[in-house]
Amino acid sequence: MPEKRIAPTIESAADFELKLPGFLNKNKTLALLLDYDGTLAPIADNPKKTVMPIATEVILNKLAKHPNVFLAVISGRGIRDVQGRVGINGIMYAGNHGIEIESEDGSRHDYQLPVEVQENYTHLVKELRANVEKNNAWVEDKRVSLTYHYRDTPVDIKESQKQVAIKIIEAHGFRANQAHEAIEAKPPVNWHKGEAARFILKHKFGENWADEIKVIFAGDDTTDEDAMRLLQGLGKSFRISTDPEIQTFADFRLARQDLVSDLLKWISDAYGV
Repeated sequence: MPEKRIAPTIESAADFELKLPGFLNKNKTLALLLDYDGTLAPIADNPKKTVMPIATEVILNKLAKHPNVFLAVISGRGIRDVQGRVGINGIMYAGNHGIEIESEDGSRHDYQLPVEVQENYTHLVKELRANVEKNNAWVEDKRVSLTYHYRDTPVDIKESQKQVAIKIIEAHGFRANQAHEAIEAKPPVNWHKGEAARFILKHKFGENWADEIKVIFAGDDTTDEDAMRLLQGLGKSFRISTDPEIQTFADFRLARQDLVSDLLKWISDAYGV
């Protein structure tokens, strides 16, 4: 069974080849699965302000056009939101932690939530907005999941207000996951970024995908651990974190978010992009 542990750290561009010698092969297809916030784009004080660095954007666009590289972005954002921010056509996107999935040709493969869960979600949004959307905290409604942002709430009331939000989320049957100065409210279904990654890989490469292709996944948050757990032993995954003691299912820890650009450059060099 996959286990969390303290993963080896990558601290520079040279570490990729040093610690993964020969992993990449330009003649073998690579499936590159990436989170957005905190991975492709640095975390901002407001999710509306996040933007990919130009270097990341340039390399990502080149990789997306390579015939031996398959690119998918798996985000907690709503799918239209993340598509607009990444801005690359002809790749696969998954939004709302994989509940919404859209293929390169525009076909959809959404996870259908039970009617009761959808109704509970509507009530949840209303109650959160009525009770804890105050003191600079706000609710990001993503149709099937939401994020309660409290980054700018005064320090002396931040924790107590967050706990009220968690109680409301859980009272409506949703799962409350800690994120960066935020709480993710996810529906109570067995579907997450790990299941989304599995679906995408099977959909694109068939049941034997693990034998046919190389896989790389990168993410920075607790919700990304589901994909890292799935891929343990089947691909290589990278958890972006400044915490040297963090326990993760990932194969490696990226010590800084800007190392994602180096990860992409390592891949582009290997594939001659």
